[in-house]
Amino acid sequence: MNVQEDEELVWDPEGTSEFRIYEFWQQLEATSNFSEENKLGEGGFGSVFRGRFPDGLEIAIKRLASHSVQGFTEFKNEIQLVAKLQHTNLVRLLGCCSHGEEKLLVYEYLPNKSLDFFIFDDPRRALLDWTKRLAIIEGIAQGLLYLHKHSRLRVIHRDLKASNILLDCDMNPKISDFGLAKIFSTNDSEGNTRRIAGTYGYMAPEYALGGIFSVKSDVFSFGVLILEIVSGKRTSSYHQDFINLLGHAWQL
Repeated sequence: MNVQEDEELVWDPEGTSEFRIYEFWQQLEATSNFSEENKLGEGGFGSVFRGRFPDGLEIAIKRLASHSVQGFTEFKNEIQLVAKLQHTNLVRLLGCCSHGEEKLLVYEYLPNKSLDFFIFDDPRRALLDWTKRLAIIEGIAQGLLYLHKHSRLRVIHRDLKASNILLDCDMNPKISDFGLAKIFSTNDSEGNTRRIAGTYGYMAPEYALGGIFSVKSDVFSFGVLILEIVSGKRTSSYHQDFINLLGHAWQL
């Protein structure tokens, strides 16, 4: 997959004019050769690095792991989706880079990391008062509403969770990681897949057990996320009698 093929894949004259195809040397320069000091984290896709362009723009770069077949599919999926989606509560994809085996996605840099960094840590959770938590919940809801109803594409995220909600300098939430997302036509209400992908604990039962997904799948995940934001507990946390967070909330 060369740069020309990438341009054909992502170019859309109706709304992606700000999307750029970057050179690999620009990524090396911005991240000091992908130094450990600039490494922000690692996931199924590969590693994420902080970078800075010569003009001062700070960026976050997802670098595809060379062994990740699934990651390459998600790489293409994010380009085709996120480049066409623009909303204040969605992370902004600035561009991409394809250089031999190297596949990279370039995003805006969000300094406050992800929501799980705050809500599951006692000292940091104290920084989020109820007004701020409500604002975060509302922001996520606005982002989901845009994906499900108001965007150019009708999108089901399929992996909504605390670590995929990034926070900007004002603690405004932005939904990220669209590698597993699915596009629906306006006439479709649900889909079915044999490949169950996502995060257990956030999955709706009909999706986890039968592969059926719809906007309701994201709404279920959003409900789990609200419980985590309110309680400060992970969905996988056990309460008395070995009940997880959802089971505990159901009994209240």
